[in-house]
Amino acid sequence: MSKRRRRAEPAPPAPASRPSAPAGPDTPRPTARRSWTPLVVLVAAAAVLSAGVAWYRSGGSPAAIVDRSADQNVLLVTIDTLRADAIGAGVGPGRAATPTIDGLARRGARFDFAHSQAVVTLPSHTSILTGRFPFDHGVRDNNGFRLAASMPTLAARLRAQGFATAAFVGAYVLDSRFGLDAGFDRYDDRLQTSDAPTDIAIPERRAEVVVALAREWLAAHRGGKWFLWVHVFDPHAPYDPPAPYDATYKDRPYAGEVAYTDGALAPLLADADAIADRPTLVVLTGDHGEALGDHGEMTHGLFAYEPTLHVPLVVAQVGSGRRGEPAATSEAPVRHVDIVPTVLDALGMPAAEGLPGWSLLKTLDGQPAPDTTSYFEALTTSLNRGWAPLRGVVVGRDKFIDLPVPEVYDLAADAAEAHNLFDADPVRRRPLQARLSSLNAALPGERQAESPEVLRRLRALGYVAGNDTAPRRTEYGVEDDPKRLVEIELQIHRGVELIERGELDEAQRVYGEIVAARPDIAVAYRHLGYIHWRRGDAAGAIAVLKGAIARGLASPDLRAQLGTYLSEAGAAPEAVALLEDQRTADPPDEEALRALGMAYARSGRPGDALQVFDRVLAAAPDDAMALQNAGAALLTAGDAAGARERFQKAIAVDAALAPAYTGLGVAEASRGDIPAAITAWRRAVELDPREFDAMHNLALALLRTNPAEARPVIERFVREAPRALYGPDIAELERLLSRR
Repeated sequence: MSKRRRRAEPAPPAPASRPSAPAGPDTPRPTARRSWTPLVVLVAAAAVLSAGVAWYRSGGSPAAIVDRSADQNVLLVTIDTLRADAIGAGVGPGRAATPTIDGLARRGARFDFAHSQAVVTLPSHTSILTGRFPFDHGVRDNNGFRLAASMPTLAARLRAQGFATAAFVGAYVLDSRFGLDAGFDRYDDRLQTSDAPTDIAIPERRAEVVVALAREWLAAHRGGKWFLWVHVFDPHAPYDPPAPYDATYKDRPYAGEVAYTDGALAPLLADADAIADRPTLVVLTGDHGEALGDHGEMTHGLFAYEPTLHVPLVVAQVGSGRRGEPAATSEAPVRHVDIVPTVLDALGMPAAEGLPGWSLLKTLDGQPAPDTTSYFEALTTSLNRGWAPLRGVVVGRDKFIDLPVPEVYDLAADAAEAHNLFDADPVRRRPLQARLSSLNAALPGERQAESPEVLRRLRALGYVAGNDTAPRRTEYGVEDDPKRLVEIELQIHRGVELIERGELDEAQRVYGEIVAARPDIAVAYRHLGYIHWRRGDAAGAIAVLKGAIARGLASPDLRAQLGTYLSEAGAAPEAVALLEDQRTADPPDEEALRALGMAYARSGRPGDALQVFDRVLAAAPDDAMALQNAGAALLTAGDAAGARERFQKAIAVDAALAPAYTGLGVAEASRGDIPAAITAWRRAVELDPREFDAMHNLALALLRTNPAEARPVIERFVREAPRALYGPDIAELERLLSRR
């Protein structure tokens, strides 16, 4: 079960071939063109730096809250996109009823001034699991980065001590391919509805599904020590809480998601509390927050103000007959990088060398941390848009955001970050600048290209994801500050919504304005090119993308899109010339390599095309798009049986891949099995109403087998297919319709 997702950023469709069905008597030959659907598609100094580290504790002693013992389990719960003020103890706009989290806090310690190290999911979780800042562990955004195998995770440390380890994650952004599975005996990132390979792959699963799987594992491992990580994704946008939370929080759906998630976690925590042979250390936190309109940001990833950086953090010990002690509430400045040292301290294990964090148990004991610096970053728009990178530190209650228009806030007096003190208070700002500089927080190096399938799933979750790495720069001006560009970011997302609604005139105007204001944003050209293409203006689409390349924006994604359009517009040799360097590139960009394969196929070189697709499949045997494209190339080469096998494999990997059904229908028709072909083409159109090649082929097949049933299909094709691409086919079907 998954939520309905609004895709954050349309991307040009991955290259794929649309073969024709064989012509029958008295029927025109089906079209061989490609129609596209979008993958809709950041001294005095010492006195200042130590200010604000006071904390308070109410109730029992720290020792009564968490006993240090090697003989205990560890449960880590991370809730995606959870504002610190959203839980029941908070007072913010997303506040929800959270009795499960509140109950856990009453039995342990709640840290009310905790900060994340990053404002997007993958880098933040990497800091949680490694205890390192992002510039150290190297994962700087949700795509294009992998955790190195040499970087030890908490799971690896505990497994070495005899713990059984398991993780159950709620969304594709934490897929094992990104490296966080290191050290886990079981890393459950399966996002299908069952184990059946033909189930539709989804980008996330509800909290109740994740919790149910985790509880099954827990029931099987009650006899030994274990470390279990459970990640739930539900509070992430768009906010779509299930019943009854949708009605209870009708006007506050984000709060509804939070309340639902809290309820879904209750059985898991009850299971941990019921274990009698040893206690369980529970750490619960959010990976980052959600802006909900604060500072002009609707979700997260653009800025690093407190709504997206400040997170809840609870540490408690349950089970083994513990009924809990009076809670402790701490206002000490703490961080995600403190979680690993806390777990190791609770288990009586020596502190890991080289980690910047400090055990929260020592904080509860009243020991002052040697360094409370909380580094943070938001690099998504820098990596994808070319805007200024956002980095900063929180030290005590002072916060510094390093941008072309720098910001300093006194969070003790100005929690809303309404008064920038950078110019007014140099005594406060200078040590903060020095502290950030001392961290040597280097900007990211080259990021790796992701496959179209990875990007498609990340975009389906609402993330800015692509291979449009912005040109490297060493200096940024005021005009590059995200604060000055937030309106453009909102316009990019508005353009996506307009495309989804089919309002192409307005979408074209929006993206035209973006390009005029910021001619260095590759994704704006790609969206604008796509709009032209979807309207049947191939020449306009190609001109837009060539203009972007002339400006130096020759990203792999943009080149792949241009190569695809050139191939489909009858200029396949030009596409080959544009992309042929990918044949020997090591590593190649997968999307550009696919586009090259289709350019070869369109150029009458199916052998070269198959070699290219086989190279993609050698690295990723379950790449559905590559399997589909290989099938199309085999059809071009006249191997219908081989093509049919590839299409079937593609569908087994991704049962929602409409073009694979289109190709399968052609392969079935080539074998003379028209009923099977009709079934495949019907499925293609069901999955994608703009799969016009399948619709056209279906109409022709029905004309031969069931003319009465063909009429509504023909009428729909004539009504909906873009005439600029299908003009002759529309005219021919209109003629047949009138004749019959």
